Amino acid sequence: MISKQWLFDQAPNVAAITSTHITKDGCPILLVTHYEDDHSWGFQSGKPTSMADAQVVGMGEIIRRDSTLFEIADLLPGWSAERECLGGEWRRYKDEWESDEK
Repeated sequence: MISKQWLFDQAPNVAAITSTHITKDGCPILLVTHYEDDHSWGFQSGKPTSMADAQVVGMGEIIRRDSTLFEIADLLPGWSAERECLGGEWRRYKDEWESDEK
């Protein structure tokens, strides 16, 4: 059960991107991306990830694994946040994706 008020812009049952490093290996979530194009979220360990490692889970499942993610629930679309360890301070930064549009 999610004990805190839901603060993310996507509902608990909306899909999020993660990897087996998080869901199967139990690695901490150290990198979070709030994608600008569709406002979806990605939660990663910071380890190199292949397509074979990729997973789609509900936002609620991610928060059940790590409720400290509520600290960055207000992360704007087009921004990412990273930390060095579980419980560490989040460093936020604007993503600078290369675009084909000129």
